[in-house]
Amino acid sequence: MPVCSLHIVSLRTTLSDFLYLLLKSKPEPLVVSRVIRWVIVPESLSVDPLLNQNIPWDLLVILPGAAGLSPELQEHVGNEWTVKVGIPSRLISGFRERNEKLLFPKSEDLPPLSGALNQPRIAGSAQGLELTEELRGWIQRFSQREGQQAVSMLNLLAFKPGMKDEYLKYGDAFAKSIGKRRGGDAKIVGSVIDDGSGRGSGTGSEGKVWDEIALAHYPSIEHFADMLASEDYQEVNNQHRVGSLKDTFILCTSELDLLGIRGRERL
Repeated sequence: MPVCSLHIVSLRTTLSDFLYLLLKSKPEPLVVSRVIRWVIVPESLSVDPLLNQNIPWDLLVILPGAAGLSPELQEHVGNEWTVKVGIPSRLISGFRERNEKLLFPKSEDLPPLSGALNQPRIAGSAQGLELTEELRGWIQRFSQREGQQAVSMLNLLAFKPGMKDEYLKYGDAFAKSIGKRRGGDAKIVGSVIDDGSGRGSGTGSEGKVWDEIALAHYPSIEHFADMLASEDYQEVNNQHRVGSLKDTFILCTSELDLLGIRGRERL
C-alpha cells in the first residue's frame, strides 16, 4: 500500500509563495486545500498540537511518498501537524483526473438537496456530527459568501477496541445511500502508519493514537448540511458511527484548483 504524508500547516509567508514552490516540487501534491474551520474538534487525542496553541491553520496538503515537505518548503511553514498514511493504490491511480471531475462537475450531475434543511434536525452540539444552530448559521453565511463550491472534510478516526467493523457499516451506508444521494464521496481513505505520537511502529496499530483518515467530498457546504439535517443520515450516524469512535476530528477545507494555478503560471 503506497505511503502518503498528510500535513496541516500554518504559513509564515504568503500563500502564493508557498504554492509556487509546492507546485514545482516533486512529487506533485494530491490535494492542496484551504483550511476553513473545525466541524468537530478532537476531545482527547492530539488536542495540544491542534487546538491548545491557538494556531491559525492555513492549508491541508497531501503528498505521495513518506518524505513530506522539502526543506525549502519548510522554510515557509510556521507550524505543522502531520501523519503518514497508507492509501490503497486504486485510490491514488488516476486520482487527479477523478478529483477534477468531482470539484468541477457538470450542472446536470449535481444532486438536488433533499429538503431536510427546510425543517432541520437541530442538536445542542456538533461533536456527534449533527447540525447545530451555530453551525447552520455559519453554513448559510459561508454559502452566501463563497457560492456553490465543493468542500472536502478531513476526518481523523480513532476506533474503540473491536469497533472498527461497526464503523465500516457506517462507511458502507455513506457510500451507497446516505452520502451518495447528497454527492458525498470518500475520495481518499487510508490507514495511519505514523501519527507523530512516538508510539507507532509502522507495523501495527496497537501503539498509534489515530487509526484512519478519510477525505470526504461534497458538491457544496449545503449538501453537507442537508445530510446532517436529515433523519435517514442521523439514524445511521447514531447507530454505527458515534459509538464506534474513541475520538475523531473533522476539518472543513476548500480545495484549490491546482490545474488552474499551473495554467496561470504558464501565461
